[in-house]
Amino acid sequence: MQSLRLHCWSIAGTVLVYILSLWLNEALFRHTEFLNGVNWIYLPTGIRLLSTLLLGADGAIGLLIAALIVDFAYYFPHDPVRAIVGAIISAAGPYAVYRLALERYQLKASLANLTPKRLLVLAFAVATANAVLHHLWFALTGDTENFIKRFCMMYIGDLLGALIMLYAMKGVLSILRNIVIRAE
Repeated sequence: MQSLRLHCWSIAGTVLVYILSLWLNEALFRHTEFLNGVNWIYLPTGIRLLSTLLLGADGAIGLLIAALIVDFAYYFPHDPVRAIVGAIISAAGPYAVYRLALERYQLKASLANLTPKRLLVLAFAVATANAVLHHLWFALTGDTENFIKRFCMMYIGDLLGALIMLYAMKGVLSILRNIVIRAE
């Protein structure tokens, strides 16, 4: 029962943090928006990657739930297929990158073995996965207007957002680790 409770809290926390990151991104970077949900800086991509790196499948489930809520309520209220596919892509890309990192880097739960170079690789990987998966969907549905420009915008926004969030969290974790070591 305790394990189930932990999974539920992990999922709920991911939903909350992801939705807050979307709100923060809107507040800070709305003026950089190219299309609805495509910005020059997109902080939620960093939360997507961090959620899956820290929580694995629970993070991916939380991302899926949050993306469904936001897609249906805000981004695509009149296009349920786009809302569902967009939510799946938003969760599947970061989860696939997490699984690759788990295998390639023998990822620890504390993320202590994620070096700055590895974080950079993961940021590029999650930006690539998200932009490629979304644009494959766009191509399959015939939505090819400004295709290259939209791809580049999404990729750059995802990469910058992921880098900002990852290195901010790496810095916070490093500071917290030093505080704990000094306290002992």
